[in-house]
Amino acid sequence: MVKAIRITETGNTNVMKFVDVELKKLAPNEVLIRNKAIGLNYIDVYHRAGTYPLPLPTGIGLEAAGVIEEVGSDVKEFKVGDRVAHAAAPPGSYSEKQVYPQEKLVKIPDYISDEIASCIMLKGITSEYLLHRAYKVKKDQFILYHAAAGGVGQVLCQWAKSLGCKVIGTVGSEDKVKIAKENGCDFVINYSKESFSQKVKEITNGKMLDVVYDGVGAKTFEESIECLAIRGTMVSFGNASGLVEKVDPKKHIAPKGLFFTRPSIAHYTVTREELVNSTNTVFDAIKTGKFKVKIFKKFALKDAVLAHEELEARKLTGPSILVP
Repeated sequence: MVKAIRITETGNTNVMKFVDVELKKLAPNEVLIRNKAIGLNYIDVYHRAGTYPLPLPTGIGLEAAGVIEEVGSDVKEFKVGDRVAHAAAPPGSYSEKQVYPQEKLVKIPDYISDEIASCIMLKGITSEYLLHRAYKVKKDQFILYHAAAGGVGQVLCQWAKSLGCKVIGTVGSEDKVKIAKENGCDFVINYSKESFSQKVKEITNGKMLDVVYDGVGAKTFEESIECLAIRGTMVSFGNASGLVEKVDPKKHIAPKGLFFTRPSIAHYTVTREELVNSTNTVFDAIKTGKFKVKIFKKFALKDAVLAHEELEARKLTGPSILVP
């Protein structure tokens, strides 16, 4: 038996229960991992609340780093004692131990700690595919990233700056302006105080943008469209303020011949090769100083309710983790 967070219904933070769980037996392609650190991500809130429904009852959490304690009969790439990390389904990383398929695991390099690995997989891979594959940014190009002081924003904006981009970031409050500036933003706009599309127009001398990265959703979508130049790309990848209810091709896309994409990490790690290449790019970016990762807060696994409360209240201004 191991201790783990489980939900039997969706809803507020109190649906999460810290209980004893009996893990299933290993399938031939699976390993048993003792988790050393667990990433805390907003997608966990979506799973808990039912925004992205999971079959119930279920564990939650997609990201963790740990040590392999047992391997299935067909496991060839890993052995007992290997340090590994992951950031994908099946959910259930909010647990002292978990059973996980080998094809979705990666080895952690010696120069990356368990704690950093546990909170950079999802944010790092997301930043990698956004900057390099969903839309490949170029040196000296203006880009706009919403929620620049958030977990993904802090990684992506630093990384984009290292690639030579001119980074415009938005935040929702004045106390986050400094955080965004410290993490790579050349310009920071508080969208709760002023029109970010008007500021973008000023910053770019009316040329507007080739790409907008929008993980905020309903609150920023319409104005994000306004920020784009002819044949610009709208990368809509999250819904922190709520789902975008409707994308109207005639209203939103046709006037400027825009490209619209709604990517997720699953679309960019379809094959094992994609997963390994992406994580290697992330780990190398850390090694070469393209971005730095500083853990903002650690919670005990049993305090996952408190962690979610602070996550939803926007009190966590950097990568945070759960520790079994």
